[in-house]
Amino acid sequence: MTPIAGTRRALLAAGAALAAPALSRPALAQAAWPTRPIRMIVPFAAGTSTDIMTRLVTPRMTEELGQPIVVENRPGAGGIVGSDAVAKAAPDGYNLCMGSIASHSVNATLIRTIPYDVLRDFTPVSLVTNAPNLLVVGNAVPAKTLPEFIAWAKTQRSVAYASAGNGTSSHLAGELLKLKTGAPLEHVPYRSAPQALTDVISGQVPMTIYQVTAVLPFVRDGKMKALAATSARRLEWTPEVPTAIEQGIADFDVSAWHGLFAPANLPAPILEKIYAALSKALNDAALRPKLVEQGLEPVGMAPAQFRPFLESDIAKWREVIRAADIKAD
Repeated sequence: MTPIAGTRRALLAAGAALAAPALSRPALAQAAWPTRPIRMIVPFAAGTSTDIMTRLVTPRMTEELGQPIVVENRPGAGGIVGSDAVAKAAPDGYNLCMGSIASHSVNATLIRTIPYDVLRDFTPVSLVTNAPNLLVVGNAVPAKTLPEFIAWAKTQRSVAYASAGNGTSSHLAGELLKLKTGAPLEHVPYRSAPQALTDVISGQVPMTIYQVTAVLPFVRDGKMKALAATSARRLEWTPEVPTAIEQGIADFDVSAWHGLFAPANLPAPILEKIYAALSKALNDAALRPKLVEQGLEPVGMAPAQFRPFLESDIAKWREVIRAADIKAD
């Protein structure tokens, strides 16, 4: 080897040695993550089902990750304000969002000026919980099954149904039922769920579709009748109540779900750590009954499955919103 060649080789080796640490810094940071507290934005107010669930799940995730997860409520515009803050944050794993069917599915079509694209601007981490609904009617309605209710409704000029508000899962479930059956259902939005349930019990409004734990006490007391679970399978709270699918309404699966999101382009090693911590939390035997008590079904879904779920859910509600000509308040 000539002296020049030897010198060149030595310089190249030295340059590679100097460059190696710089090239590995991102990988080292990802391997060390997390090294500081993580912010979990809930884009809804304190006391909502999304907030309650998040505050139940995050302590278990904290134990697994070794850093505190600080829950921050940032409500506004149906979940858009808080969600947008995370969409625009750095994809470093320190800003997460506990979204919902509203903020990360329905709003994509319902709100024309939404400032983010769920599939472009977020990394879907996992479906976390479902908040399943029951279709219930007042005792004055002469039906004991869903087919009987549909048959009765078709003899009426119109049948009102109460919801928890425009664009909520209870509203969309009613519109989906109308589209699938041709029943003349008329939406009556309420700002207060208790008032909606009171009016169903009193007979002012014949029907509503609402969260199982909210309506179940009235069903048990004989003040209203549960005709169907609006989920893919029977609910553990009401195993005696058949699903709408069982009663002939194909593909009628409507639950108010919650899901965990990070900004787009989250590095795979960090995504895997977040999902692993969430999965461990949802499999905690002590956590499950606390979630069930709140009317929530622990789910868990790998990121590779969650994205197709989102694509399908957004497409489903886009079709319903357009067909029913639903407008934002």
